[in-house]
Amino acid sequence: MKINPKEALTQLAESNSPFLTLFGHGTLSVELYKPEGVDLQKPHSRDEVYVVISGSGMFLNGKETVAFGPGDFLFVPAGQEHRFLDFTDDFVTWVLFYGPEGGENPKS
Repeated sequence: MKINPKEALTQLAESNSPFLTLFGHGTLSVELYKPEGVDLQKPHSRDEVYVVISGSGMFLNGKETVAFGPGDFLFVPAGQEHRFLDFTDDFVTWVLFYGPEGGENPKS
C-alpha cells in the first residue's frame, strides 16, 4: 500500500474538509490534515501521532508548546488537549490514530 501526499491533497481538496481518512487497518487509521487558518481540534479518544509533511508553526500538546517543521513526529496521548498554532499556509500533516479507546497504557 502506498499513499502519495500530492494525490492525497487532491482528494482532500475535493472533500471540502480539513481532514480526510485515507487508510484503515485494525485499530490504525491514517488521515491527512490541513487546517485553514485555525486548528479547531478537540481531544481525541485514541492515541495519535502526527508526521508533518510541510509547513511550520507551534504545537500545543497538553501544557507544552513546541516548534514544528517538515518531518517532525508529534505524539499525543488519548484525551490530551492539543492543537497547531501560528502555522504557515502550506502546513499539512499525516495523522495516525491507533489503539483502543482511552489510549494504550504506557509501559512502566
